Amino acid sequence: AMGRVGGGGAGLVALVLLGAPPAAGAEVSEVFQLMAKFECHFINGTERVRFVDRYIYNREQFLHFDSDVGHYVGDTPFREIKAKRFNSDPEILEHERSAVDIHCRRNYEVFRPFSVDRRVPPSVSISLVPSSSQPGPG
Repeated sequence: AMGRVGGGGAGLVALVLLGAPPAAGAEVSEVFQLMAKFECHFINGTERVRFVDRYIYNREQFLHFDSDVGHYVGDTPFREIKAKRFNSDPEILEHERSAVDIHCRRNYEVFRPFSVDRRVPPSVSISLVPSSSQPGPG
């Protein structure tokens, strides 16, 4: 079985969109968050690489591209329409499909020292602490 090096390179781009500026003394009533997040999954180094591009609105993923699937998938019925539109555009699809090489494989050596090579063996430290719930010295 192949070992997996999870999240060797994960990039995150977040946009916070606020409505119109509030009037003097008024409170902001709504904050909307739109986030695009891309992930690179490395399995056995660069033997097998997966790229995932996720689009999230107010903590709910609504659209994503997965290089293993090869096209956009709408995570809600409404966004399935957007996915079909993106999937019908060869330029957009080519850009996403090439992201495995452009964003992941090309940057593997940059991420590697912080992900693969930075494995620290676990250590355990035990210390006796007096407990007020137990009689005696603890």
